[in-house]
Amino acid sequence: MIREARGEEAELLAGIQRDASVAAFAHVFPPERYPYPIDDVRQRWEEALASPEIKVVVAEEDGAAVGGAGYRDEWLDGLYVVPGYWGKGVGVELHDHVLDRLRERGSPQCHLWVLEENHRARRFYQRRGWQENGTTRVVPFPPNPIDVGYTIELG
Repeated sequence: MIREARGEEAELLAGIQRDASVAAFAHVFPPERYPYPIDDVRQRWEEALASPEIKVVVAEEDGAAVGGAGYRDEWLDGLYVVPGYWGKGVGVELHDHVLDRLRERGSPQCHLWVLEENHRARRFYQRRGWQENGTTRVVPFPPNPIDVGYTIELG
């Protein structure tokens, strides 16, 4: 089940993102060298939940939150699934839900950022029709890896 996030769920969403990120990015951000920036991540979710331009949704299985995503016009700002639910369709459901909502809002395309070394996520998006769009950026957290931009046409 996918539902709208509640205003007080920043801590919940930060925990989902932390669990997914620590599992997926240990080769990029070794946790013994780079402590997870939980305060920054929590603040980001607080800001997203308070923003009228950003929508946040939560995926639940048997009443437990197992994934979350944030989006705004033409952007998927983050999609995270707790590792125990990887490969079980939760990410696909969140992905499709967000793109359907963006289509309903009239967005002609959607963009996102993925860590260059996040091969699992890159394969996930490429299998769903996303294409690299030629943009990159430096991630602001040490060791400052590269994000790669992707775009999908929604028409």
